[in-house]
Amino acid sequence: MNIKPLADRVVVKMVEAEETTKSGIVLPGTAKEKPQVAEVKAVGPGTEEVKMEVKVGDRVLISKYAGTEVKMDGVEYTILKQNDILAVVE
Repeated sequence: MNIKPLADRVVVKMVEAEETTKSGIVLPGTAKEKPQVAEVKAVGPGTEEVKMEVKVGDRVLISKYAGTEVKMDGVEYTILKQNDILAVVE
């Protein structure tokens, strides 16, 4: 099943990277706070007022509490408005 966002909404999948402390301990994704970097999976068509500036495959930085989390086929996605995206990470 595919998710097709409407209007100025974007579907993203959070990027969970393991982090190593200075002492060499590897912290799994669950031991840290919610990540703010995500990969864009789908982009809505936009509206007359809002031109879509992100595209599928972009890595973006999103607001900490933005969007609605949904789980489809065992994978967790977040659906949010484009204005909740703070920057594109290059």
